[in-house]
Amino acid sequence: MVIDSSKHTRKTPVRQGSPAESSPPSKINAHTPFDFAGKNLTPYGGLFPVATMLEKLKFQQLIEETLTVKRIPRAMGMYQFILSMVLAIYVGFSRLNHIRFVAKDPMLTRILKVLELPGQSTFWRFLASLHLVVAGQLLQVQRVMRERVWAAAHVRLNAITLDTDTTVHTLYGKQMGARKSYNPKNKGKKSYQPILTFMAETREYIWGELRNGDRPDGKQIARHLERVFVALPQCIQKIFARADSGFYCWEAVQAYEKGKAHFIIVARKTSRLLERLQSADWKPSPKTDADEQCEFWYQPEGWAKPYRFIALRYKKKEKSDKQREQYQLFDCPGYLYRVFVTDMDRPIDLLVWFYNQRAGAENLIKEANNDAGLAAHPSGRWAPNCVHFQLVMLAYNLNCWLMLFHREEGGKVEEMKHTTLATARLRFLFLAAKFWKHNGQVGISYSDQYQEKGLFQRLMERLRGIAAGPGTFLPVLAIPLEC
Repeated sequence: MVIDSSKHTRKTPVRQGSPAESSPPSKINAHTPFDFAGKNLTPYGGLFPVATMLEKLKFQQLIEETLTVKRIPRAMGMYQFILSMVLAIYVGFSRLNHIRFVAKDPMLTRILKVLELPGQSTFWRFLASLHLVVAGQLLQVQRVMRERVWAAAHVRLNAITLDTDTTVHTLYGKQMGARKSYNPKNKGKKSYQPILTFMAETREYIWGELRNGDRPDGKQIARHLERVFVALPQCIQKIFARADSGFYCWEAVQAYEKGKAHFIIVARKTSRLLERLQSADWKPSPKTDADEQCEFWYQPEGWAKPYRFIALRYKKKEKSDKQREQYQLFDCPGYLYRVFVTDMDRPIDLLVWFYNQRAGAENLIKEANNDAGLAAHPSGRWAPNCVHFQLVMLAYNLNCWLMLFHREEGGKVEEMKHTTLATARLRFLFLAAKFWKHNGQVGISYSDQYQEKGLFQRLMERLRGIAAGPGTFLPVLAIPLEC
C-alpha cells in the first residue's frame, strides 16, 4: 500500500500557557483626548430583538387595523408615533419631553425608518388628538399580541392565577378626574386610583384602566373583572383569583362565579362579622403564623347566599403588631383578626399561603409605577392620560413577552424567575452597538466582551424563526410551557 501524501502533514501543536509577552492594558486618565466623531453608534442595541419580535408578530399591521386615529400626522405615520412612544418608555424615557434625548439615536431612527424624531410639541399634539376609545383599542391590541406570543413561544397554560389590585397616583397639577380620596402616603392630596390585573405565572398585564381618585364601587369592579376574563387566551381552562378588601363586595363575587374563577378575597370589617368571629370555634394553627384559626359559613348583608369564611387570629402584643397592617387585620379587644372569603375547599393553611403569594402583584405595580413610568401622567386632560396609561403598560408587556422567548427549553412555570424591567434593561437593552454598511447590506456589531452573548444569540434565533401557520403562529420552542 502506497500513501501519496506529504511527509509532514501533522499540524503544529498550539503552545500551552500564557504568552511570554503580552501587551500592557490600555489606560486612561484626566488628560486622555476625546472627540465626538463616532458615527452610527447606539447605546440601545437591545432594541433589535424587540423590533424583530414586533415585526415577526405583525405588530404594525395589527396597530393599523385596530386603532382609529382621525388625525393624519405629517412628520411621521400613526404607527411610527405609537411605536416611538412605546419604545421610548421601554428604554426608560417615560415623559414626552425626554424623547429629545433619543431623537437621533441610530437604533431608534432605523427601527422607525426616519432620519430624526420630531420635536416635543409634535408628540404633544398627536397624543392630545387621540380620543378615549384609543385606550380601549390598545387593550385589544395587547390581547391579540398575547395570543400571538403564546402561540409562538409555545405557552400552553391551562390554569392561571389572576391578581387584581389598585394603586394610588398622587397628582400635583390640575388633571381632570383628580379626587381627594384614599391616599395613605399623601393624605389630603388629589390622586388617581387606577385598577390593574396581572397574571401571576407570566407576570403579564391583562387588563386595567385609569380611574379618578374615588375608590371603585361594585359595578365598576364587576365590569373590570368581566373584561379580564374576555381578554384571557382560549387555552386557559381553570382560573384562580386573589384580591384584597377593596374588592370585597357581592358584585365581585358574582363576576368571579360568572367567569368560572375560584377566588379568595380579604373580608372587610363589619360589626356582624366581628360578632361571628368572636363566637366561632377557634383551634390552634401550627401551620400558619397565627395563634388560632377557624372557618365558618356566613352570609354578609346584601349577598344572595352564604360562603365559606376562614380566619386567623393573633394575640395582641405591644406596638410591634403595627407591622401586620398590610394583612388587613381587624382590631378587637385581646386579638387581631385576619379574615378571607373563598369558594375553595382547600385546608386553611394552604389557602393562606396561596393568598400570601399575591404580594408579587404589588411588586409588579411598583415596577410599572417606578420603572415604566405609569405614574407620569403627561397631560391635564383625561383622554390623553388614559391613552398614555395603556402605552406604558404595553411597554411593560414587551418585557414580559421577551422573557417568554428567553426561557429555558423544558422549564416549568414554578422555575421561571421574573426579570424586572430595570434588570432587563441592564442585561439585554443597554448594549453598545455600531451600525455598518457593506455592499448595500446593513449590519450591527456588538462588543465581544458582552457577557450574555449566548442568550442574545439564542433569543434572536428564536425570534427570527417565528412564522405564521394555519390560523396562528408556529411555536419556536419544542417543549410547551405548562403548569
